[in-house]
Amino acid sequence: MTTHKGECFCGSVRIEVTGAPEAMGYCHCLSCRSWSAAPVNAFALWKPENVKVTKESEFVGRFMKTNLNDRQFCMKTFTPGVHVNYAETVLRMTDGLPKLKDFPAAFGGSGEVVPE
Repeated sequence: MTTHKGECFCGSVRIEVTGAPEAMGYCHCLSCRSWSAAPVNAFALWKPENVKVTKESEFVGRFMKTNLNDRQFCMKTFTPGVHVNYAETVLRMTDGLPKLKDFPAAFGGSGEVVPE
């Protein structure tokens, strides 16, 4: 049986899923668009008994918007301080963070700040 391993963005939480997904596809609902901060959300669904948290399960949070929406996520997150490559954005954000045209000058970019 195939095993897939994954982890959250910060690497604190790790998971393993076994077997093939029950379904894979794209969702266009408002809930998924909001969750993923994207115009469409790709998904793969496994039966709960085929999903196992293998590291730091105490950092797994849960949000159930509906009985069919059981989203789990890492509660240990990073704190953003800047947007990079904002000149190419397709989604304007008014969050008060600096918006750089490309990259910070210290990383080879122009360091130019563009309007929110």
